[in-house]
Amino acid sequence: MAIFASRLMNDRPPMIFEDGLQQRDFVSVKDIALACRLALETPEAAGLVFNIGSGHHYTIKELAERMAEVMDKSYIEPLITEKYRVGDVRHCFADISQARRVLGFKPRIGLEEGLSELVSWLEGQVAVDHVEQASAELSARGLTV
Repeated sequence: MAIFASRLMNDRPPMIFEDGLQQRDFVSVKDIALACRLALETPEAAGLVFNIGSGHHYTIKELAERMAEVMDKSYIEPLITEKYRVGDVRHCFADISQARRVLGFKPRIGLEEGLSELVSWLEGQVAVDHVEQASAELSARGLTV
């Protein structure tokens, strides 16, 4: 989200690899902190591994569009490159069922609220956009197809 935000803050389109339909689960750092606290306080958690996420998944294109909307830059459409990065996972989202069951974890911060909090934090920040340079390096190393 930080990379999308830096692009939008510089009035540039968020760059999306593949077709933009790959899915991810974005979770608020506040929910991660909650899950960590619950794991420390729950004796049954000892020795277990938990996936922590929001429990929802979104396409990367949808995330870029929502970020632009929250930043009042919905007129900037994402740039979908149709290039694939070597090693990227098509869909990646957490199964939080064990965290719900053992820890009683329930995410509290939804996507819209999390994006709004991020945008509030970004106000007054200077965003340095390194996307063009990073994309050139990926290409030079043969890591985009």
